[in-house]
Amino acid sequence: MRPFFLRQSPVKWEALRHDDRPLLIVTGIVVGICSGIAAFVLNRSLEFMLEFFRHYRSFWWAFILPAIGAALSSLFLNKIIREEPGHGVPEVIKAVSKYGGFLRLRSSFSRLVSSCLTIGSGGSAGPEAPVVISGAAIGSNIARIFSFNDRQRITLVGCGAAGAISAIFNAPITGLVFAMEIILGEWSTEKIVPIAVAAVAGTQVSWLLTGNQIAFSHQKFHIGFQDVIACVGLALVTSFVSILMTRSLRVSHHRFEKVSLPLWAKAAIGGCIVGLMGFFFPDILGEGYHSIRKMIEGIYTQGLTIVAIACFAKVLATSFTLGSGGSGGIFAPSLVVGSFAGLAYYRGLSQIFPSVSWVGEGCYALFGMAGLIGGILQAPLTGIFLIVEITGGYEVIVPLIITSSLSAAICHYFEPASLYMKDLIERGQLLRPGTDARVLTDLSISELLEKDCITVRPDMSLREFVEVIKHSHRNYYPVEDPKSKHFMGLVHFDDIRPYLFDSIMYDTVFVEQIMDREVLTVSNDDDLPKVLRIMDDNGLYSMPVVVNKCFAGMISKATILDHYRKELLVQTVES
Repeated sequence: MRPFFLRQSPVKWEALRHDDRPLLIVTGIVVGICSGIAAFVLNRSLEFMLEFFRHYRSFWWAFILPAIGAALSSLFLNKIIREEPGHGVPEVIKAVSKYGGFLRLRSSFSRLVSSCLTIGSGGSAGPEAPVVISGAAIGSNIARIFSFNDRQRITLVGCGAAGAISAIFNAPITGLVFAMEIILGEWSTEKIVPIAVAAVAGTQVSWLLTGNQIAFSHQKFHIGFQDVIACVGLALVTSFVSILMTRSLRVSHHRFEKVSLPLWAKAAIGGCIVGLMGFFFPDILGEGYHSIRKMIEGIYTQGLTIVAIACFAKVLATSFTLGSGGSGGIFAPSLVVGSFAGLAYYRGLSQIFPSVSWVGEGCYALFGMAGLIGGILQAPLTGIFLIVEITGGYEVIVPLIITSSLSAAICHYFEPASLYMKDLIERGQLLRPGTDARVLTDLSISELLEKDCITVRPDMSLREFVEVIKHSHRNYYPVEDPKSKHFMGLVHFDDIRPYLFDSIMYDTVFVEQIMDREVLTVSNDDDLPKVLRIMDDNGLYSMPVVVNKCFAGMISKATILDHYRKELLVQTVES
């Protein structure tokens, strides 16, 4: 139902239907503001919890704190809210890909609470993904209130994601790029302006509520030619760590899936392991931004060996936290791991080439962050613009491009899909907007069935069959068993052409002699992209649909393409 003010202004509403950009900009601002508030609430809640638990970290029993938080998070998410565990962003991508951006209203707060319990108690995860899914759900439900079509709804989902990332880092360009590069997977001109405005709105909310601060303080860097060359080696390091982290997360998830325990118990086990690791490496607990600040400022005092071990410990801690069922994202852990990798690489270079004047370990920590974002998320632009906005200058742009792009390219060779996309691709749920697969997924075989086919019996003579042909405009004739009504095969008009001009054969040839028994069939449960692939591979234009061994109708390319055109108009013009 349309909102009241739209029902009162039909002329204006019709004008907005033809050019909806003003409406999307206004609603995008609202979504960006709401996302900024969600980010502020989660950040403040995490700060409170981390400060509250900090006083208990020195006790011997402190290792159970992440276990308690993860268990409570799992119970809240699975028993109260009834949502599956995960790091949030894939669910948003899935909603955009497969469901036109539909997200439930409870997703606007469920991940905020569950991730606060997980991260605040010491779990190794990030707050970005929960805020992204919260902002995306807000955008989706605002679109539902205004009865927006799929394209408009997906735009507001992107607005929510952009506003969330922008508010966390005070980086509007990063928010815009993140939404377009990762969430939507397309650079559509009609979506860029509303999403950019939402990103600015989220940033402004962050400034108003927290002051003009950024996530990480920094200093001006003076990049030398030797640093640019060294970034090639850093890209190799970050790509290796990205692949390791991707596979570690997936292995942990699959191993915990096989454990026959309640979800909350598995989350508690993972939390205990992380808590024990935190005794030896406290910097791996929580989202880890405190460690990043030390490394960027050049005051991280641990040596090369400890830094390298901490890098891999953070990978393991994140894998146990998320793989066991804890709630949170991988964005912040990727930044922490990247800064550890960059710092370790810098210190290794300094020992190997002590006479070379390098730019400084803080800068290499930033380069490492861009390399991990480019590698594990396979989103090089997000990594580049995030660091550019953090540093406040473009003097680092060349080494950033080298590190992030090369890392993403190497990771793509070994892992063709990013961590966000891999499971979706394996389940066939990654259908980008505007693609054939995305349009076809909203069509079903049952609604495309052609039911005007005349069935014939296998014992029917050719003479009887000719009489059937006289009253049909079809070239295909399904053959049914007269008793069971099961589908037996198909007769094509071309199959009887040799007999039509020989009347002597009319009473000596029967349908069962000329029918094709080895017919490729489909069912109502098959998806249309698969059906089209079968048709293309076998040179077919029509196929019989068989349900419970009985003939249900024919499906043809012509009908599919006709409905494809209509569905494309629905998704891009009007719902």
